[in-house]
Amino acid sequence: MAASLLAGAYAFEYIGGLIPCDLCWPQRYAHMAILGLSAAGLLLGKASNLLHSLLAWATVLALSVSIAVSGYHAGVEQKWWKGPDTCTTGDQDVAVDMASLFDGMMESSLVMCDDIAWEMFGISMAGYNFLISTAVGLFVTAALVARFRKKS
Repeated sequence: MAASLLAGAYAFEYIGGLIPCDLCWPQRYAHMAILGLSAAGLLLGKASNLLHSLLAWATVLALSVSIAVSGYHAGVEQKWWKGPDTCTTGDQDVAVDMASLFDGMMESSLVMCDDIAWEMFGISMAGYNFLISTAVGLFVTAALVARFRKKS
């Protein structure tokens, strides 16, 4: 799942020309962490159950980060709440002089977090990330809880 979402994000960037905003990056980092933790779990093979459990719960934590950031990002895109000042248009005051305008440009992102660059069926990439990560997170958490209960 994480590999597919990352591949899609990078395809949209390098093939489709859609540059990620400041809120896209933490979502990518969460999926990179999920990939790393999953690979570590596979490489450890028959390591202790405790180590596998720790890696699995760390993966759930990384999924939670993806869910939280993508949900926040989707809400910013839909104008449900305000996003970071560095990457949203919002209700910012107009700069009075050129120096202030230039400083503001240097501090802000070139890609606005509240602009939807791509959507399908009214759902943005952040929205799909939220939905997919939530579904996978619930499944993985349920599987871990069932495994824990079975051992107890």
